[in-house]
Amino acid sequence: MQGKIKKHVMARLFPLEKSRNIGIMAHIDAGKTTTTERILFYTGRVYKLGEVDEGTATMDWMAQEQERGITITSASTTCFWKEHRINIIDTPGHVDFTVEVERSLRVLDGAVIILCAVGGVEPQSETVWRQAQRYHVPLIAYINKMDRIGCDFYGAIEQMRNRLGAKVIPMQIPIGVEESFTGIVDLVEMKAYIFERNSENLDFQTAEIPHDLLALAKGCRMQMIETAAEHDPVLMEKFVHNKEPGIDELKKAIRDAVIKYGYVPVFCGSSFRNIGIQPLLDGICEYLPSPLDVPPVEGIVPGTEKKEKRRTSDDEVFSALAFKIMADSYVGKLIFFRVYSGILKSGTHVYNANKKCKERIGKLLRMHANKQEIVEKVYAGDIAAAVGLKETKTGETICDVNRPIILESMHFPEPVVSLAIEPATQAAQDKLAVSLNRVQEEDPSFRVKYDKDTGQTIISGMGELHLEIIVDRLLREFKVEANVGKPQVAYKETISKTVEVENKFIQQTGGRGQYAHVALEMSKADRGQGVEFRSEISKGVIPREFIPAIKEGVLGSAGSGVLAGYPVIDVNVKLIGGSYHAVDSSDLAFRMAASMAFTDGLRKAQSVLLEPIMSLEAVIPAEYLGDVIGDLGSRRCKIESMDDRANAKVVRGVVPLAEMFGYATIIRSLTQGRGMYTIEPSYYFEVPKQIQEKLIGRRY
Repeated sequence: MQGKIKKHVMARLFPLEKSRNIGIMAHIDAGKTTTTERILFYTGRVYKLGEVDEGTATMDWMAQEQERGITITSASTTCFWKEHRINIIDTPGHVDFTVEVERSLRVLDGAVIILCAVGGVEPQSETVWRQAQRYHVPLIAYINKMDRIGCDFYGAIEQMRNRLGAKVIPMQIPIGVEESFTGIVDLVEMKAYIFERNSENLDFQTAEIPHDLLALAKGCRMQMIETAAEHDPVLMEKFVHNKEPGIDELKKAIRDAVIKYGYVPVFCGSSFRNIGIQPLLDGICEYLPSPLDVPPVEGIVPGTEKKEKRRTSDDEVFSALAFKIMADSYVGKLIFFRVYSGILKSGTHVYNANKKCKERIGKLLRMHANKQEIVEKVYAGDIAAAVGLKETKTGETICDVNRPIILESMHFPEPVVSLAIEPATQAAQDKLAVSLNRVQEEDPSFRVKYDKDTGQTIISGMGELHLEIIVDRLLREFKVEANVGKPQVAYKETISKTVEVENKFIQQTGGRGQYAHVALEMSKADRGQGVEFRSEISKGVIPREFIPAIKEGVLGSAGSGVLAGYPVIDVNVKLIGGSYHAVDSSDLAFRMAASMAFTDGLRKAQSVLLEPIMSLEAVIPAEYLGDVIGDLGSRRCKIESMDDRANAKVVRGVVPLAEMFGYATIIRSLTQGRGMYTIEPSYYFEVPKQIQEKLIGRRY
């Protein structure tokens, strides 16, 4: 990352009610980065339009992003529109980088979900929708690419209702479609906005609604008012008595519906043709929340179970959440954080409540993609970056030294693909280890593990592309010489029945010995739960101070199963009994006893291998449907639905990841280059017996 640093002393120029912290998210190729680029241009943040296809988009600054024409890492910037300050995080659309969306949504107040007018609701659209729902992030939708052949504005809205369960409020309808798409009808103001295609002109023409659209616009507006009035008694009273609501009154009701009740206003346009961006910016300012509109952040006081709230106010005590780490060749490690309360000045000390340590803030920076602006202070509601925090990691809380609080962290998905990597020379060994640690620090969905059985370093990630990008960075950015193996599936292990096991660990070597005795009950847990441990022993059976050591022994052993050394998931472990010795018992003894009991339990409970199952969506020309379906059947794919989209068939199903390596080449071959597909992790499921036997045999 390069870029000149400007020094800039900034007081609070924008009140909190005029601030917006938003994300831009979408399925890959829905036009997300192009839309962000237009927003930056029309707000005056950049003076020349960059294009994704040419590798000149402002927010895609990494070499790997420019070469591939995709967004890999989330990038933040700030722009200004009609007296509002908008902090934007542009997130990746590819499923392999979904962790970037996850951590961005955790700290945002609102988001724009972009849908392709041709593709509608696609697999990653559903993923980012679920992520937004998890963090209760209000959304507005923007249906892009209305100039494309096969676009369907109303079909995309229907898919939002059916596939996402969204409570939509269409705010606009398009004027024309495909080549004839020239503008939009604003249903709030009942005006037509006519744009000059491909023009970079900031202005557009306001006109009367075309006669052939007037009846449709009136009907859509009535539906919009009715929907907005559902939670607004005053507006409902007017609607029932056929009274025309005021424009400000209607906008307020829609804003309340979005922020309080989860409704989604829908806009449309063509970002590439520069149509619809200014009304979208108006919608962001009018309908998405300011930091004051979201509830106070809640956290736990360290060392207690006591919950505490922090209001979004400069007068409150300081608290912030670190959500991203980035290595910068110019200033070192950058920690991105969201300030939830209070003011932070550069050069001051903060407290890392998770690590229980003090850290000093070196410089405070506002980011514009990879360019940086030094500021003296950041305020409640701001998103900024800091230099100098050595211990702080993603998801940790930094706060006032005298009033510590731990804010809720974030959920990170488990990796599904692994590969072996080794240094090309002995001299490169240390450099590889340091580089892998730096990448792991930046990316919580990337894992590094040393395999004792094979003596290899195994790296794991969210998909082939994820690992390909990381390997490319190691070679080019970190200058590491390394040899890389082929991608492998990240299998897991679990148990198939409930068992009770016990183990005694006894060692006598003269003097004080070691003694521990534990009894465990192990049972199957719900899918995706991991390993859950709880104690159900009576008081006095085992002293309370040894319980954490028993839990540590269980979770430590869960990292490597008995079948083929894969991590264990979906197991409930209950401590149901045991005994201790007043002199010889220790943390070490109970850790060892629990570890051995857990391993014994895995054998007795008939462990099985689990494999990652992926959700699949393939879009293929109708004439090749039979060939593609036949090939998918040979890959253990279960077809769940088939739909029509424009002149193609959309096949949806679930398929084991192990069967999908290199499928991009296969589908191109089967469809003469016209087919495409996407897969994303869905769940883990038991491997068929004959395949399990092969895998265990191959491992040993």
